[in-house]
Amino acid sequence: MTKADLIDAVAAKAGCSKKEVEEVLGEAFTEIKKGVKKDQRFAYPDFGTFTVRKRKARTGRNPKTGATIQIKASKTVGFKPAPSFKKSL
Repeated sequence: MTKADLIDAVAAKAGCSKKEVEEVLGEAFTEIKKGVKKDQRFAYPDFGTFTVRKRKARTGRNPKTGATIQIKASKTVGFKPAPSFKKSL
């Protein structure tokens, strides 16, 4: 599903214009990003939980040259689906 598909589906069910739905979804995702950044997690019941995950620094290899490189520690976002969501798949 693409962003456009999501907007079309929500607009059809909500009876709103696509522009209104796009603005609301944009704001919703902005608030989710802020929540994850501030609290290190965002949980939505019956859907799942987004959390900040830390990756340790590690040694890697350049696949082109074979040279060893040092990869810095970083953060990423992980998602764990709710049990009800997993069962519906």
